[in-house]
Amino acid sequence: MNKKTFYITTPIYYPSDKLHIGHAYTTVAADAIARYKRMNGYDTFFLTGTDEHGQKIERKAQEKGVTPKEYVDEIVSWIKNLWRELKISYDDFIRTTEERHYKVVQHIFKTIYEKGDIYKSEYEGWYCTPCETFWTERQLEEGNCCPDCGRPTEKMKEESYFFKMSKYADQWLKFIEENPDFIQPETRRNEMINFVKQGLEDLCISRSSLKWGIPVPIDEDHVIYVWFDALSNYLTGIKYLEDDEFFNKYWPADLHLVGKEIMRFHTIQWPIMLMSAGLPLPKKVFGHGWLIMKDGKMSKSKGNVVDPLELKKDFGLDAIRYYLLREMTFGSDGTYSTEALIQRINSDLANDLGNLLNRTIAMVRKYFNGVIPEAGPATDFDEDLQVTAKRTIAKMEKSMDVLQMNVALEELWNFIRRTNKYIDETCPWILAKDEAKKPVLGTVLYNLCEALRIIAVALKPFLVETPFKIGEQLGILPDMETYQWEDTRWGLLKPGTMVQGSKPIFPRIDMEEYFAKKGGAFEDVANAVEPQKVKKEASREQNKDKKDQKEYITFEEFQKIDLRVAKVLEAERIEGSSKLLKVQVEVGEEKRQLVAGIAKYYKPEELVGKKVVIVYNMKPAKIFGVESNGMILAASTDDDSLLAVTTLDKDLPTGSKVR
Repeated sequence: MNKKTFYITTPIYYPSDKLHIGHAYTTVAADAIARYKRMNGYDTFFLTGTDEHGQKIERKAQEKGVTPKEYVDEIVSWIKNLWRELKISYDDFIRTTEERHYKVVQHIFKTIYEKGDIYKSEYEGWYCTPCETFWTERQLEEGNCCPDCGRPTEKMKEESYFFKMSKYADQWLKFIEENPDFIQPETRRNEMINFVKQGLEDLCISRSSLKWGIPVPIDEDHVIYVWFDALSNYLTGIKYLEDDEFFNKYWPADLHLVGKEIMRFHTIQWPIMLMSAGLPLPKKVFGHGWLIMKDGKMSKSKGNVVDPLELKKDFGLDAIRYYLLREMTFGSDGTYSTEALIQRINSDLANDLGNLLNRTIAMVRKYFNGVIPEAGPATDFDEDLQVTAKRTIAKMEKSMDVLQMNVALEELWNFIRRTNKYIDETCPWILAKDEAKKPVLGTVLYNLCEALRIIAVALKPFLVETPFKIGEQLGILPDMETYQWEDTRWGLLKPGTMVQGSKPIFPRIDMEEYFAKKGGAFEDVANAVEPQKVKKEASREQNKDKKDQKEYITFEEFQKIDLRVAKVLEAERIEGSSKLLKVQVEVGEEKRQLVAGIAKYYKPEELVGKKVVIVYNMKPAKIFGVESNGMILAASTDDDSLLAVTTLDKDLPTGSKVR
């Protein structure tokens, strides 16, 4: 019987800039799916790569004074290193500048041409270079801007070859009707159907004004349109025209995983190309959402991109993978914030999973000299723990079948919390006090170790280091290397195994300390980001044993604080922060720049013109990389639900001292 196969692809990335955490999200998600399929016995092939042709690359190379190939080589090297650092388990990395790919693209072009579906004409219209996309005038946004990226398009007129897309509109609609799962999620399918029903235009598939691309096989004065070129990589990667047996084993692809912004290319243009070429269509194209910042989609121009390698250095690989897979509902947009990442690390990884492992290993060492005991007499809670484990694995399987990695992880964490509850229910520290109950204590600790083993196995598709760290502490590292998904069933842990010394696999992160290190001195950053909260918490800590006491300062101490009236001239948000505003103020004859943690309460335009009170002699500091010379005074409620800056009820000159 032939082994079942699974072929999954990510989009091949355009190497014009370094990739950010949003790009990493796509590839980490594909990696988790591929790892899960392999654990379930599938002969899995995972393809990724880079799309290296087109006008944008040619122009970037010219700006830098290098050849296009030299330009892309450097960035491709960086991308490959990124995937190594993130431990992406791809089977092939395709570059569209490779000779094997040239052969495939030219063959597809010639096949479609010989079928009569390609003709030469003159293209006159609009082209978006950043998106490498042709648009009709009716599709453009105001100001002749690209409807996808919003940037200006260029009017073009040149001789081109065209692909008869319009010929296949009805055939495409029939295929979608007969294969409703081909485009997922449903919202994307509906968008694509509406797009086609509005009328398909024939597609311009060559450029005569551009040299950086694959030559048209029937006319070397033209190069092939970059998207016609790029989409064919899915065939090249599995040895189309090179090894028929290998190709036929994996094609049609089981899953193209793409961002929602390139759905049209993958679900309309690509299937129609395959229809014309006489090749089977992929089984599914899934368009996931964007991982965006609070101020919108990540982009270099906004300056809000997040480097995944920096995050890995700060928090560790598995923390990043867990956050990406757990935080977003696959198919929808999700919002990235470092605060949420740290909260996930502390609550889910350090508290729930880390504490469970630490407590269990410590008790095995304390009560059984580090040897995992045999299960003896049952407790009232064992059966529910085992049933929950079995039910959790079943729910995870259902979630993975519909690509809901976040739901699968949520189910697993419910079991982790249930296992922590089992400790509280059985109270092993009490059982340990009675020698007659030691066999029951053995049952409890065996069950805890076995639950951790199952958790570690179930984590293998998602996290690439943690399962083995758990396996090492349980003394079963060699087994963890070979465990498959079926090994999540209960009862495989061998009693008598010696556990290893316990150490935290996810140390807790002090959020305030982290941001202080990133943005300046701790006091400056803390006061700027959440001034009232930090002061209240510090005060509570200092006075927890003397609630009725008050701390006083002397008049001389107060005189050290130089408070002045200032007028707000300008205010704007600081990119990458949801809390901070950069404020320009007038203080007498002087102009100053301040950073204020009040963006949640004031829009920038609401501050302009206000006369406020500032701490004039505050030590200058850099906060989130922005120079701050002073601090605006504000008052807030205890729960920080309301905040108001300190203003004046009379119109005093700026620079006036507050005494």
